Amino acid sequence: MDYPVKKTDEQWREELTEFEYHVLRQAGTERAYTGDLLDEHRVGTFSCRGCGAELFKSEAKFDSHCGWPSFYEPQAGDAVELLEDRSHGMVRVEVRCANCGSHLGHVFEDAPQTPTGDRFCINSVSITFDSEV
Repeated sequence: MDYPVKKTDEQWREELTEFEYHVLRQAGTERAYTGDLLDEHRVGTFSCRGCGAELFKSEAKFDSHCGWPSFYEPQAGDAVELLEDRSHGMVRVEVRCANCGSHLGHVFEDAPQTPTGDRFCINSVSITFDSEV
C-alpha cells in the first residue's frame, strides 16, 4: 500500500520501542487487559502512535469487555483502512492507520449495543490519547 507517511524500516525502529515496533509494524498484539488506554474515559482524541493522525474520538469508545480499547467507529471514514487478515488460521478484518499503515488492531461486527454494530478492538500501544480537559 502507498501511504502519505513514508519511513524506512530503520526510521521506524529508531522512533518506536521494540514492543511498539512489534505491534505497529509487524502486526503483533498486546495481552488482553494490559494496555494503558483500556480504562481511559476522559474526553479527547486517540491518535496513531506511529504518525500522530487522529483516529478515534472518545465519544465512540465503549467498554466491550474484550480486554482492549474498543470503539464503534473511526473519527472519519478515511482515518483507517480495513484489510482482510488470514493469519493464525482465521479470517478477520485488520485495522490500519490510513496515514502510515501502522497496525492498530481488528474490527468485528459483534457489538449490537453500539450505533454501528462494530467493535474496533485497538491495541493501546498503537495509539496515544490527547485529553480535551
